[in-house]
Amino acid sequence: MTRTLEYHITELYANTPIGSFLKSMGFSRQCIIALKKQEKGILLNGIWAYVNTPLSAGDILTLTLTEEVSSEKIPPVELPLNIIYEDEDILILNKPANMPIHPSLNNYENTLANAVAYYYAQQNLPFIFRCINRLDRDTTGVTMLAKNPFSAGILSEMVRNREIHREYVAIAEGIFEEKDGIIDAPIGRKEGSTIEREVNFETGERAVTHYHVVKENLKLNCSQIKLWLETGRTHQIRVHMKYIGHALLGDFLYNPDMRKITRQALHSHSLTFHHPITKEKMHFVAPLPEDMNFL
Repeated sequence: MTRTLEYHITELYANTPIGSFLKSMGFSRQCIIALKKQEKGILLNGIWAYVNTPLSAGDILTLTLTEEVSSEKIPPVELPLNIIYEDEDILILNKPANMPIHPSLNNYENTLANAVAYYYAQQNLPFIFRCINRLDRDTTGVTMLAKNPFSAGILSEMVRNREIHREYVAIAEGIFEEKDGIIDAPIGRKEGSTIEREVNFETGERAVTHYHVVKENLKLNCSQIKLWLETGRTHQIRVHMKYIGHALLGDFLYNPDMRKITRQALHSHSLTFHHPITKEKMHFVAPLPEDMNFL
């Protein structure tokens, strides 16, 4: 894929070196290096330019990156792909349950990455798989992919700066006494397990989860909750809800009771952020899946 960006320089950036301007726009060091290596990666008023060249008001800065190879070890496989939104820079998907994000030892041709690879192979387009918000295999909902190095670098920095707001919906065991709460409890790897995590105040990393009870079902003894995170630890929601005595329904690791649902009742409901290139505010929602619509 080829992505070209054009910037019309204003007085604000007069005398600013190109490299400094690119950093102010959010471009990563790796992205700037890639631009420098391409024959027409950086053009100032149509002429190749160094990154230390100062800009002037009225200049036109053109950036172009071309990728001609696809991700290795991700074979294209025809699988369901629910596209919520797509433009030149991002791809927003609604991930189903029972689908890992990317291939692993025992999941080589049944992942979201395989489905996306097939989608672009059908268009004869190369594609590098860059997932911005990874979800567990059985977590459903909104997932974002970056389509080029420009958007990938900026979105990764936005994740580090917590500039992407994610909201989840879950169904948890029991009826909550506190209808709104904040769980501030460090999470670490459970001793003797390569997969499980637990709250550990000695070796864990800080993890903060906010929750709000949306509705309750006294007969089923469970509650639908909305959650949002300040941190992004592995299994954070699942571990924190178990820690406060309200484990997620159907969670094979932390609450293996499959009577109401056969996978963890967790859904990535929405993503809100500013577009990495246009800076426009974006908001995407994935409706609650059928298997979580029983309260």
